[in-house]
Amino acid sequence: TPPPPPRSGLSAGDGCGHTLLTPHSGTLSSKNYPGTYPNHTACRWRLRAPPGTSLLLAFGDVDLEPSEHCARSSLLLADPQAGTAYGPYCRNAGPAAPLLVTNSSTVTVLFNSTSHRSGRGLLLSYATSQHPDLVSCLVRGTHYTQEHVSVYCPAGCKDIDGDIWGNPSQGYRDTSVLCKAAVHAGVIADELGGQVTLSREKGITLYESAFANGLHSKRGSLSEKRLIFHKACGDTLEVAAFNASSWWHEVDVLGQDRAWVAERAALSTTGHSWAAEPGSEAAWLELDLGARRNVTGIITKGSSEQYNYYVTSYRVSSSRDGKNWRPYRGSGGQEDKVFEGNSDSHGEVSNAFIPPIVARYVCITPQSWHQHVALKVALVGCQMARVRAPRPYVPSVPKEVPVPTSHPASRTPIPGVALDPEKAGSTLLVMLLIGGFVLLCSSLLLLAFLCRRKRKPAAELNCGITKGYPKLESSQVCSLQSLPPPSSTLASFPTVAAPGDLSLTHSPEYAEPDLVQVSPSSQTGPSTFKPLLDEGYTLPLVVSHYDVPGKYHEYAEPLPPEPEYATPFSEPEPTGTRRSPCSITGHPGSLPLRYDAPRPGELPTGELPPWGLGGACTTPRAERTASPAGDVPSPEGSRFQLGDCPLSHVYHEAL
Repeated sequence: TPPPPPRSGLSAGDGCGHTLLTPHSGTLSSKNYPGTYPNHTACRWRLRAPPGTSLLLAFGDVDLEPSEHCARSSLLLADPQAGTAYGPYCRNAGPAAPLLVTNSSTVTVLFNSTSHRSGRGLLLSYATSQHPDLVSCLVRGTHYTQEHVSVYCPAGCKDIDGDIWGNPSQGYRDTSVLCKAAVHAGVIADELGGQVTLSREKGITLYESAFANGLHSKRGSLSEKRLIFHKACGDTLEVAAFNASSWWHEVDVLGQDRAWVAERAALSTTGHSWAAEPGSEAAWLELDLGARRNVTGIITKGSSEQYNYYVTSYRVSSSRDGKNWRPYRGSGGQEDKVFEGNSDSHGEVSNAFIPPIVARYVCITPQSWHQHVALKVALVGCQMARVRAPRPYVPSVPKEVPVPTSHPASRTPIPGVALDPEKAGSTLLVMLLIGGFVLLCSSLLLLAFLCRRKRKPAAELNCGITKGYPKLESSQVCSLQSLPPPSSTLASFPTVAAPGDLSLTHSPEYAEPDLVQVSPSSQTGPSTFKPLLDEGYTLPLVVSHYDVPGKYHEYAEPLPPEPEYATPFSEPEPTGTRRSPCSITGHPGSLPLRYDAPRPGELPTGELPPWGLGGACTTPRAERTASPAGDVPSPEGSRFQLGDCPLSHVYHEAL
């Protein structure tokens, strides 16, 4: 015999299990779910949505023993008014999709069973068409791969079998049942359901267990991801003052006093808590927040680990002025809600206020306790949002607005610049091109200046000392004065007067050789003097030791084993020539040397040579001694200074 038809939103039959039906959402299951459903049972649920909406059905689990045409056990959905039916469903003929969208606001769910051996039964949830993201109570966090998830959880998922790991502060293991974890976190109320927003973040090593909102979570190990539920108003509120019905003045066995005053009811207090005087009836604890606050939850704790006192259940009432009190009844609004308290003296228990409490004063009335009424408490919420008072309506006088004759400009004009809307884009492009061109030219000029500045020291260096490198090309900067023509019988002498003291002279790094006019057939010997620029040598630009070309020698070739003085350019002395007054004789084994100096007597009497006084070879008469030959002074008798004869070479014996 089929069961009688149920009333709106109710169930009827001996095969009905957990059932919670509300106008906007609900959950239903077969008897003993997830265990084996009984034989020869039936159940009928009547689902009805508000007018103007339709129903969505989410199949959590349909595990009915298979049979031909689902004759032994079946699930059938029907709309008697529209004559629409869905099913029958069983294990071998299940729903095609986990979500069924109907076009009706009323659906009847029929479940029948006969003799069978196995099957968990069925689990079904529903919601209105306003929530297309409806999910089943069995959906876990691992079913999603995106970082942010937003779903609608139906009412009634709290008592559905499923494990959760974690707590509201740490988050939950991603293998937790999503909607049940949302109830544990206080995001939604089980009797209402609601929208849940969460994020999947990196997992942690250990998830601690907690008791919150009537659910126990488990202690979990490491997971790849964890679930963090978003709660807008969940800050710890500051309590301005505590007040209590009484407090316990304890004197222990050692005669020490211990005051369990109301101020010790703060959750952050170390040591013992507040406790009511033993034997007192109707104990209560009042919290003054100082101003109106939006209170969304409460956290309670026992006395401490040293004392095993705690409250197991309590009621909550609130007031805005401290005189008129209103008990909290939750979302149902029928009876005062009794919250589950602590099961030990050291653990924390959280309970959410859905809907929240708007008040300044909150009073906690213990209903049951262990040994003594002892309590620590904290309130969770946020400040009240400031709502501006609406301004009075003032009718405005309409103004005449000229009708535009052309299309309005789609761009905001620049102040002081008139731009044609059709040419604004091309003008901007031209401005950008001009700016880029100017920037490019500036960069090139700066680069050229830096290169010129870098090459200037190199050019100056080329004019300095050459160290035996062949000159590749001539330089105008380093050009020297041209030598006298070959027909000249004069040598190139310095034009600056020679100093009188050698120690006061500033000698260059390399000695400059005398430039002597030689015949093409004569050959010069090896020399350590700086080579002439006309001989094809120049100093390369050397910035670092890596820049020296490998095929050129940086230094002069080593000298052959000769005396440790420079060897001047020499050529055989013609027969019958006269020696220069500055020539030095008397050195044994020395070859006769001659320099291209003017012979005495070639210049008129009293006329200076062309190179000036500094080039004349004068010897004081008081210090001259005639040689045995009579015409050339001997080395022993010649005592002249080096500065007296700048054209002569003075040789020194080797050390």
